[in-house]
Amino acid sequence: MPTMRTGFTAIAAATLLVGATAAVAVQSEASTASPASSVATGVEHLHTQVDLPAGAWTNTPLEVTLPRSGTYELDAEVRGRLAGFPPVNTYITARLWNVTSGTAVPASERLVYQIIDSNAGDAQAGGNQTAPISELIRVKKRTTIRLQAQRIDAAGTAIVGQVYSDAHGYTSLRYERVGS
Repeated sequence: MPTMRTGFTAIAAATLLVGATAAVAVQSEASTASPASSVATGVEHLHTQVDLPAGAWTNTPLEVTLPRSGTYELDAEVRGRLAGFPPVNTYITARLWNVTSGTAVPASERLVYQIIDSNAGDAQAGGNQTAPISELIRVKKRTTIRLQAQRIDAAGTAIVGQVYSDAHGYTSLRYERVGS
């Protein structure tokens, strides 16, 4: 006759065995699923510099096409380049533009780079910086998304205002379908 301790050990072992079998079955079912058939991803890079006139949204040649209806994550890395002589307050803003619907992707506008220099003198101020844009978008059909940017001269005038790409840092736009 088993003792209380031996009986408890047997029950515990049986429970562990059943739990392990269920875990293996769940893991096995998950590994046979084929989510890759619903995944759509892509990335494009800007391979030029785009000069930005003051005050106007400017299309860049950087765009991606979302292949079918669904929910997509959009991620952009936008490199802006500015220079000016003080006094100057100039900045670059970028956004994602839905070419198919002719509207901005909601809440996608980002400040990319700003120079504020009101010091006396004639030394040029400038530099470059990269800013991210990450948004979710739901589309009902094949849709093209483009990067747009604008330069605003709040004081003074920028002598250089560009969305920039080179071997030291590319502006990019990526998408991934995450739902139907």
